[in-house]
Amino acid sequence: MSGLLDRLPPVRGRLAATAATASWAWMRVGGPAEVLFRPADIADLRAFLAATPADVAVLPVGVASNLLIRDGGIAGVVVRLGGVLKAIRTDGARLTAEAGALDRSVAVAAAQAGIAGLEFYVGIPGTIGGAVRMNAGAFGGETKERLVSIRALDRSGAAHEVPAGELGLAYRRSAMPEDWIVVEATFEGEPDAPAAIKRRMEAIKAERAAAQPLSVATGGSTFKNPEGQRAWRLVDEAGCRGLRVGGAVVSDKHCNFLVNTGDATAADLETLGETVRARVEAATGVRLDWEIKRVGRPGAEVTE
Repeated sequence: MSGLLDRLPPVRGRLAATAATASWAWMRVGGPAEVLFRPADIADLRAFLAATPADVAVLPVGVASNLLIRDGGIAGVVVRLGGVLKAIRTDGARLTAEAGALDRSVAVAAAQAGIAGLEFYVGIPGTIGGAVRMNAGAFGGETKERLVSIRALDRSGAAHEVPAGELGLAYRRSAMPEDWIVVEATFEGEPDAPAAIKRRMEAIKAERAAAQPLSVATGGSTFKNPEGQRAWRLVDEAGCRGLRVGGAVVSDKHCNFLVNTGDATAADLETLGETVRARVEAATGVRLDWEIKRVGRPGAEVTE
């Protein structure tokens, strides 16, 4: 592990070898990052990328709300943006947020500035970098509807300023190159009274609390909705509500969520997900696609 550290450039932020991920990942599972990098700012990240050998894998992570980190850990460098690159600024009806800003923090900042249209972010776990990458949406709103432009760094550290219309944003995906790291995004809404915006946000929070498991170790929605259908309904129809593998269970409250009951491994959660996919396909003929991204090296065999 120290060998990789020796190959990395000096930084103003923090580098740590064999760094835990399960303590901060939303599912509370996963092996260590070979090296974890928390940049001091965007310039620090840019300099790091430019000076890091091209053969070193680099994975940007926000708060791992939409990631399942496997038990064997992650080779290379994990760049943790959440809690670091979190600045938000407003200008009229526009809001610009760094990639590590929480989605809900963006919603709150927009409300305080009297910017309507970003309320849906209060109900989405995660950070803005991931929201842009996967065109996150919920509660009647979607990232591409409000996104104006992004700033991203490629693997060499080169910066790219790109308007939203050139990102190929579609349902839970974008056409951005895989090696790009979104570092900043600009959105535009409409003027409205902060009190009115906050009332709509409270309604979204109440709806989410009533429908989703919030006080347990889980991630975002596990599977994408097939066209014209709801993933949770297909999972329910296949009899998978409450299905368990080891310490992992399909939520009784919303069966498109997998829950770590306290002692699950990443292999438990991934095996449970694959079991659900197989049962849904056998019962309905529909093959669900994972919405949660699985990363890292397996620590145990995953089966269906």
